[in-house]
Amino acid sequence: MAATTELGRSLHALIIFSVLLLLAVRPSAAAGIIVTDTLSSGGNVTDGETLVSSGGTFTLGFFSPTGVPAKRYLGIWFTASPPAVCWVANRDVPLNTTTGVLVISSSGTLHLLDGTGRTSWSSNTTSASAAAAQLLESGNFVVRDEQGIGDDDDIIWQSFDHPSNTLLAGQRLGKNPETGAEWSLTSWRAPNDPTPGDCRRAMDTKGLPDCVSWQGDVKKYRTGPWNGLWFSGVPEMSSYSEMFTNDVIVKPDEVAYVFNATPGAPLSRLVLSEVGVLQRLAWDPASRVWNVFAQAPRDVCDGYAMCGVFGTCDVNTASTLFCSCLQGFSPASPAQWAMRESSGGCRRKAPLDCGGGNGTTTDGFVVVRGVKLPDTDNATVDMGATVEQCRERCLGNCSCVAYAAADIRGGGGGSGCVMWMNDIVDVRYVDKGQDLYLRLAKSELAKEKRGDVVKIVLPVTAFVLALTALGMYFVWICRLREFGDENLELPFFSFGDVITATNNFSADNMLGQGGFGKGILDENKEVAIKRLCQSSGQGVEEFRNEVVLIAKLQHRNLVRLLGCCIHGDEKLLIYEYLPNKSLDFFIFGMELMERGQNNESAGLIPC
Repeated sequence: MAATTELGRSLHALIIFSVLLLLAVRPSAAAGIIVTDTLSSGGNVTDGETLVSSGGTFTLGFFSPTGVPAKRYLGIWFTASPPAVCWVANRDVPLNTTTGVLVISSSGTLHLLDGTGRTSWSSNTTSASAAAAQLLESGNFVVRDEQGIGDDDDIIWQSFDHPSNTLLAGQRLGKNPETGAEWSLTSWRAPNDPTPGDCRRAMDTKGLPDCVSWQGDVKKYRTGPWNGLWFSGVPEMSSYSEMFTNDVIVKPDEVAYVFNATPGAPLSRLVLSEVGVLQRLAWDPASRVWNVFAQAPRDVCDGYAMCGVFGTCDVNTASTLFCSCLQGFSPASPAQWAMRESSGGCRRKAPLDCGGGNGTTTDGFVVVRGVKLPDTDNATVDMGATVEQCRERCLGNCSCVAYAAADIRGGGGGSGCVMWMNDIVDVRYVDKGQDLYLRLAKSELAKEKRGDVVKIVLPVTAFVLALTALGMYFVWICRLREFGDENLELPFFSFGDVITATNNFSADNMLGQGGFGKGILDENKEVAIKRLCQSSGQGVEEFRNEVVLIAKLQHRNLVRLLGCCIHGDEKLLIYEYLPNKSLDFFIFGMELMERGQNNESAGLIPC
């Protein structure tokens, strides 16, 4: 009996040990999570289970879009924000049950199986040896040799080579010129439908590297060519360089744009929306929301070829609906431009002088400053040429209509050469834009020179006139101050004193014919008083100016002004009295006496 009991205890312990061993060797499925980032050869992930990257930033598993629970997709999302799905495997073939499973074969091929065992999606890759899949902390899901997991061995397959609508830090947007393989973004059909939509974001490598947004077969927006520092139409890229670095890789087997986050920077992603808008989103862990850091297109001038060939767009000129022709060009269809339809572009006013391509041309160049460089699909590029060599090459090519520096690093005029043939399109003014050298006929260059002269002469003339006016103003102020000082020295008599001195303007004190006459002030001092007519129309300021000027005219042969009086409409001048008649009497003699005039006091002017 005791032996039986002991045997039962041993069997019970063995069962418990076996369960614990099974739990230890089998990944935990509690809460639907596999606590690992790796799917080993022969392993699988069923619907409800997930892989989580080593740092916990990304999660791989099955999900249903909001409002569409019947459709199941295999995807990768930000763990902190599950709706932020950044990669989807079976975009075209969703599962309609929750019985899906992701498996990795012994040859390293990933298979997404539905409930019947049918393959809905596959990585279409094979390996000569056992392989394993791993979800990296970058969000990249990779397949490589099982012995190389955790190392930088060659990757057999990776999700970064098959983007959905999202570009993550370290992920490429571009193409392999040797194989034709392309890494591009494709929008979702709808916010809750990962099926590929109409909008696409890709790298254009026909001229200089340029990121372009397409809707179907129509080019909708481009960043402008890469100039070594930023895409020429997106100079604001430099403003967030402390958080994100941007680079364009140019190699025989790779031409691609890559951004990387600097240490401590928030999580970031570039997302192409269903309507073709590209947004850079940054995660704010405090508020747990994605903030829009930048987006493109930004405004109406970002629309591709908004103003047609040889047209330019300026977002600050809404009065003309933003479009104008470059110098030396006019609207190709004035009637259309009058209707604010400018997509037809502009045509040259004067034909170019080719010169047979032997360098004898009379053409020249005018600088168009601060622009996003034109589309380079029809351009030739030589990164080893100087800008001066570029100029000479353009003049020597009858088809060349413009040139610019291909790389602006290092300051100065830049380096490298990009030349446009036959026409230019999609030019707009931007802050910190580049210089474009536009080819014009000699006659148009002469107009430019005249315009330059006008631009110089008018400001200089205006400056000289302003300076002259300022000088005259200061002279006037000084004169006023000088006159003001003299006014202070010139006595002002009260109207009451004048009334008393003239016995209330008695006719007995009248001198000659005008107004008024003689008076006696304090200390029995005789004076001559000029009384201005109230109908003279002279204002107070005019009267003051006259007083100042007369006071300055001091001469021994002139009657001296002693003071003045202003009282309402009354304006009076007080002169010294000359008892021996005035100077004109001694000049003209008895002729005045015969006329019966009595000019005992000079300076009295009749009303």
